[in-house]
Amino acid sequence: MGMIYERQLAIPAELKEMYPLTAKMNETIQDRRAELVSIFEGRKDKLILIIGPCSADNEDSVMDYIGRLVPIQEEVKDKIFIVPRIYTNKPRTTAEGYKGMLHQPDPTEKPNLFKGIEATRHLHMRAVMETGFACADEMLYTENYGYLDDLLIYVAVGARSVEDQQHRLTSSGISVPVGMKNPTSGDYRVMMNAISAAQNGHTFIYRGWQVHSEGNRHTHAILRGYTDQHGSMKPNYHYEDLVRLCDCYDEMELLNPALIVDTNHCNSNKNPFEQRRIVKEVLHSARHDERIARILKGFMIESYIEDGAQAPGGGCYGKSITDPCLGWEASKKLIYEIADHNKELDRCSCIRYHYRCKERITRNIPNKPGSSFAPGFIFLDPLPGFCFI
Repeated sequence: MGMIYERQLAIPAELKEMYPLTAKMNETIQDRRAELVSIFEGRKDKLILIIGPCSADNEDSVMDYIGRLVPIQEEVKDKIFIVPRIYTNKPRTTAEGYKGMLHQPDPTEKPNLFKGIEATRHLHMRAVMETGFACADEMLYTENYGYLDDLLIYVAVGARSVEDQQHRLTSSGISVPVGMKNPTSGDYRVMMNAISAAQNGHTFIYRGWQVHSEGNRHTHAILRGYTDQHGSMKPNYHYEDLVRLCDCYDEMELLNPALIVDTNHCNSNKNPFEQRRIVKEVLHSARHDERIARILKGFMIESYIEDGAQAPGGGCYGKSITDPCLGWEASKKLIYEIADHNKELDRCSCIRYHYRCKERITRNIPNKPGSSFAPGFIFLDPLPGFCFI
């Protein structure tokens, strides 16, 4: 083979023994998970805000950023449910450049994945312990989900991964909401097929085991813009794009139809300062269309302490080393604006509540965990005394 096996890494069960959750941490995570699910099911009428750096490149500055969200969450808790982004994997179109904390805990040093899996778990644990937030991460590598499955309350599948069968199958065994982004081509059918696949149960191979998943009824759409045949970035957050997604949901009759709008990436042409305008336009569309109001669950915003981006090793504390982000002052203002706008969406709350309750009663599918190591999976023919790895 054309690969050199450099070292064997810890399996998820071993890493969890090294970095175990306390009872208090587990209680916090379960409470946050339950509230997030209640929003996706329409039992609570808050907007979800998945917000934070493009990449979690530095533990101290990421924790500084998340700590700043704590008092704001308390102020807007009746209108907004904040899920900080701690994205420890960075997908790269050409596989060049900084690939995230998992690969390089120190962006200025060589890759070290052994330290990387420790650093990612430690950072997510610090967030829970020190701020009371349980966070979101992107599932770039399906086999790595087990390292964080007891910590995360939200998982994103990126535009380059959404067509991959293993990502779809693994998502079907995850018991927290999973967002499927539209692919880089912008094809809605790819995204909707991924949602459909993940909402159903499957038997497949996962980390050397034959497993069976029961389906994830909270898998949903993320619109992030796309790239056309000429390589130009195009948005898909406008009114007609949202109506098209409503039509797709109506046609496929999926469970808990929901939308998160990614306000950066191709939607903003990677200009983070456009995110405020995009949020306002989407909320305006929701105020004028009941179907959009029903499926709109929130936004994904790239935000950090400082505006913009820099090269790795640039030396500016709290400034992104990947995609440009909105700085803290502008981000704080945007959060308050979203909370104010959500008051105007209250008129739709009864409609959304009735719609969701009716759907759950008529089409509810159980999603009981089959293992403490992999919620949603049932293992077939396990070895005596096995534990999921």
